Amino acid sequence: MKKKFNKKSLCLAAAALALTAGLSVNSAMAYFTTYTTAAGDVTISLGSTVTIPEETVSDWTKHIVIKNTGDYDCYVRVKVFAGEKYQDGLQYQGSQKWSPGENDYYYYSDIVPAGGETEELQVKIDSKDSEEEFNVIVAQECTPVLYDNEGKPYADWNAKQEEDGK
Repeated sequence: MKKKFNKKSLCLAAAALALTAGLSVNSAMAYFTTYTTAAGDVTISLGSTVTIPEETVSDWTKHIVIKNTGDYDCYVRVKVFAGEKYQDGLQYQGSQKWSPGENDYYYYSDIVPAGGETEELQVKIDSKDSEEEFNVIVAQECTPVLYDNEGKPYADWNAKQEEDGK
């Protein structure tokens, strides 16, 4: 047994389908007109900031220069350890760009550019007329240059690198 569709039902179904399709076209067109594509490429460098202390000793004076061998500009600071007996006998000399700061660090005031180096910091060592051998250790730290809302550079010595757990 065949079912017959009358023309009226078929026209109503076609009209309903056309009306539904017409209503959804506007939202689809809005989607396609608000997004666009671009061609080309951009090189992203995920470099690092690396500093290396260069130390020489002459006439009981340690000559310290910090080199920035990394990819980014940075600030540097230095702390010198000589053991309990000799620590208070250390005398710091050098350019005015080196100044004492928090936690017995000496801070370099200028930004050290990538590939650049600091001016020399001299640490005179008082052996206190001791005949025994001892070491004078230089610990240096760097932090990338950050910029505030006005574009002024600053150093954040409390910043820590986040680990992603991998």
